[in-house]
Amino acid sequence: MSDPCLPTCQQVINIIPDPFVVIDRNYRIIAANRNYLNHYGHARSDEVVGRFCYEVSHHVDSPCSQHGEHCPLETVFDTEQPTQVMHIHYHDGEEEHVQLHSTPLFDDNGKVIYVGEYIYPIHKSSDEGMSLIGRSRPMLRLTSLLQRVAPTQTSVLLLGESGVGKENVAEYIHQYSSRSAMPFVIVDCGTLGENLIESELFGHEKGAFTGASSIKKGLFEVADGGTLFIDEIGELPLSLQTKLLRALESGTIRRLGGTSYIKVNVRVIAATNKNLKEMSDRGLFRQDLYYRLSAFPVNVPSLRERPDDIPALAEHFLLTMEEGDRFIPISPEVIEALLGYDYPGNVRELRNIIERAAILAYGEELLRPEHIVLEGETPHGGHTVKSAGEVMYGNNRLLRRRHGRLSEEAVLRALEQCEGHRANAAMLLGVSERTLYRYVKRLRTA
Repeated sequence: MSDPCLPTCQQVINIIPDPFVVIDRNYRIIAANRNYLNHYGHARSDEVVGRFCYEVSHHVDSPCSQHGEHCPLETVFDTEQPTQVMHIHYHDGEEEHVQLHSTPLFDDNGKVIYVGEYIYPIHKSSDEGMSLIGRSRPMLRLTSLLQRVAPTQTSVLLLGESGVGKENVAEYIHQYSSRSAMPFVIVDCGTLGENLIESELFGHEKGAFTGASSIKKGLFEVADGGTLFIDEIGELPLSLQTKLLRALESGTIRRLGGTSYIKVNVRVIAATNKNLKEMSDRGLFRQDLYYRLSAFPVNVPSLRERPDDIPALAEHFLLTMEEGDRFIPISPEVIEALLGYDYPGNVRELRNIIERAAILAYGEELLRPEHIVLEGETPHGGHTVKSAGEVMYGNNRLLRRRHGRLSEEAVLRALEQCEGHRANAAMLLGVSERTLYRYVKRLRTA
């Protein structure tokens, strides 16, 4: 007979101050503490116990490893060792970055039967530029790579077309590294001349050249303790590549016109849209520097490779631009128009298209296809997509748009039909899950 004075498992895990959950090898939740329930908006444990962990935290219908993310549960059962990783969970309908600490729970025979998982929400910077928007497979694979390299001190080489967001990726790495409280400094080699690049990177002493009337710290010194992002590294002159290599290998720099070396502690992230390997083979880029920078190469996918992210990106740009809080709904016809374009300028071009559309739609209550101006077009010039007064789903007329507004009745009927599942209700209504979430939030506060 058990001692009635001994606490139950539930009482023990409720003591844990962070969200904590116990999961079996089939991804089913066995137990969850009070903080876990509160964090994910559940009143009772029977609302999550017995459900799949990926269903509760990711809002998907299969394990996260099938969606491009690293699954800590699978790692623990395979290795019988603790592991940790960063994931993107959903909290109150919004994406939330969390750090997962997963540890094995053994039976009396030393066999792993469950995994205990601590969940530490990471409070993101208020700078929206740091966010990586999108849940497509290419973006999940990218995020998984970044989560692994961010905590290290390894140099990272970001590869990808112009406009894919390499600067945002670099800032993401910095934000989730141990250097996040220190400076994140950017230098663009493509916009500076040779002499100016050297002075910007390494600084100069007074009198080093005509006009150098005082000592200037270089960006290596400014970034001391933090991260230096060198954009368009392929434009760096050969004469400076040797100096950069020495700085990377020795951790010291010498100002222009100086005689002594200065110790710096800087992590370098470089980026290029050129083929540095080919350049090094042709003698246009130092081979030793290439291998030093490419210790961890990361390919940032083009927008053509991740069209599923276009709706989320479009909404993000609308909400973060000036007066974005008034939020113009995006119609399904606009999404259809956006999905039918190749975006040679990638994410940067999409942002420009959305900003232009918001200007053209100013004073109206719905973003329509005629507001979307693509490359080579003029406003209201030739891009035609049939507009619809209703969005149909099967035989249900759930959504009637009047001036682009969702009706309260339509939203409630969709949620009722989908048994409260927001993702399915959003699909039924022909809007994104974020749009539906914000609309429901407005109804609650009205």
